[in-house]
Amino acid sequence: MTTTAKPFNSSAPIAAPQPSIRRTMSNALIITRREVRDSFRDWRIIGPIVTLTFLFPYLAQFVAGRFSDFVAGYGAEIIGERTIPFLLMIVGFFPISISLVIALETFVGEKERRSLEPLLSTPLTNTELYIGKTLAAMIPPLVSSFGGMAVYLSSLVLGDIGWRPQPMLVVQIVTLTTVQALVMVTGAVVVSSQATSTRSANLLASFIIIPMTLLIQAESVVMFLAPDAESPNGIGALWAIIIGMIATVVLLLRVGNSIFNREELLGRTIDQLNLKGMFGKIWRYIRAVDDKGTPARNLFEWYRYGVSGAVRRLGPAAWITIGVFLLAFVGGIIIGQLPDWQLNLPKDAPMTDAAGFIGQYTNLPTQTASLLFVVWQNGRILLAAMLLAMITFGAASLVLTPAVYLILGYIFSQVFIAGYNPAFLFAAVFTHGIVEIPVIVLATAASLKLGAVVTKPPKGITVGHAWTVTLGDTIKIALGLVIPGLLLAAFIESFITPGVVVGILGGG
Repeated sequence: MTTTAKPFNSSAPIAAPQPSIRRTMSNALIITRREVRDSFRDWRIIGPIVTLTFLFPYLAQFVAGRFSDFVAGYGAEIIGERTIPFLLMIVGFFPISISLVIALETFVGEKERRSLEPLLSTPLTNTELYIGKTLAAMIPPLVSSFGGMAVYLSSLVLGDIGWRPQPMLVVQIVTLTTVQALVMVTGAVVVSSQATSTRSANLLASFIIIPMTLLIQAESVVMFLAPDAESPNGIGALWAIIIGMIATVVLLLRVGNSIFNREELLGRTIDQLNLKGMFGKIWRYIRAVDDKGTPARNLFEWYRYGVSGAVRRLGPAAWITIGVFLLAFVGGIIIGQLPDWQLNLPKDAPMTDAAGFIGQYTNLPTQTASLLFVVWQNGRILLAAMLLAMITFGAASLVLTPAVYLILGYIFSQVFIAGYNPAFLFAAVFTHGIVEIPVIVLATAASLKLGAVVTKPPKGITVGHAWTVTLGDTIKIALGLVIPGLLLAAFIESFITPGVVVGILGGG
């Protein structure tokens, strides 16, 4: 009996095995254990952890007791009660500040101490190294934070105050503390992996601690003013903040993992700012008609290939923007149906009176001033959305601009509830909206892509190059479509829309 075996083709490509999530985490935890062990051997880290875990909670408990007694003397016991959960959050937040020191040392600190080269020469992947370092920077501060909150809660429950919080509120504060640590650590690790010295990393850390401090202040306002502060389901606004911060953590992890490169980390010795080269590259892609940066020969070719290509490359960002706008409009209608939010407009008001009122403003000086105001109002909102989108991974563009359509949906619902003929409202919106709405969608989608491109650059392209190309596309869309569209929409809104509305109201 003979067997025939297929000849082995040595030239055939062999697929590299893809590491599983379990194996990735197992390898990452090797780095985590090493880093955590080294951290707990350093007295400069252990000293603040012990102090903030055992001494600071008692200081907070003393402040809470004195403040509660003070405000009770003026009949404002509720203020003292709302202060207690706020101090619990502060007790948990202060130890997290240690995470910045540890996280900033993860890469750039070891690089300066010359201990990074042996670590980067291991067979671990970039993802495993990044996850391991991130977890190692997070564990010691979280241990201190949870310990401090446990000590503080024990002193409140068993002490003279005898505070009995809603269990879900405690869960919210613990969750807030955890996600805040995640945001700070992931942001600091990104900074550490891109900085060339500990000094520059510490300076860049201000862009992490300042926003987090402002967020803490916003959370304190929510705790003091929330109408559902005693709800067994927790404070609704805090859940929204938690969800937003979880999304931020995911985006920061993607950014950090996508831009982390061990070869660049070892080779980068000093940061050089070449403004001329940077602006030259941006200008090249503003004029480009393709991905290679080929400049347009004339305005017609720039519009036909450059601007239209930039619009096509918006891809999912355009559909996401349209979906968010529609949800905002429907959300405004739903809010308007709620009895507590209805305006209770008069049902028998004559439309001719409204037509006469609007007709007073259909003169040239008023219309010219209206045109300038509309252009300024729309332009600054879209510009602010774009600038904020660059530092919020595009999220700000989906917060600022849809608010207009939320209000619009609310107004539509009130007109329908009052029983008026909605024809005048359609005329007031869609006469100029047929130009303005698509322009705002394009501007918002471009801002969204500009902020989000750093989280997942195209394969084989660096983050810097992908962002530069996207910025060129954004400016192309702004110069070629958004600015002319806003001017045209403002002209229609100022000179044509009022006459159309007056005609419909006068005939109604």
